[in-house]
Amino acid sequence: MAFLIVPIAILAGILNTVQAGANATLSKATEQPVLAALVVTGANALVYLAAAPFLGLGWPGAGRLAQVPWWGWLGGAMGGAYVLAMILFAGRLGAATFTGLTVTAGIVTSVVLDHYGWLGFAQHGAGPWRILGCGLMIAGVALVTRF
Repeated sequence: MAFLIVPIAILAGILNTVQAGANATLSKATEQPVLAALVVTGANALVYLAAAPFLGLGWPGAGRLAQVPWWGWLGGAMGGAYVLAMILFAGRLGAATFTGLTVTAGIVTSVVLDHYGWLGFAQHGAGPWRILGCGLMIAGVALVTRF
């Protein structure tokens, strides 16, 4: 199964970009961005339920729930904000610019999170190569956005 991790991550990146267009189109066609976001959320729930027989689904005990840090409960809200931003702005910015901006922001943020080991991530120092990689991502987005 480990050999599938990278191809699945690549597929997820492709789907993330394609979904921006699909979601923006849904919003534009219905002229209802919140409705489009709710449809996206409903479709997400269906995918999760379809995966449940393979990945498991259960309700943890109160002790487990109490161990979750306060920020651990905010992921869904962050995902909702991302989907709403995608619905509202991906169509205006274009796929390359929107995806470039969001992926680059994610890379830079992830390097900072890794460097400090924040939010439960393993600590990986932000050495010169990682910093250069972030700089190249920023330069790449600038080129994609400009031309």
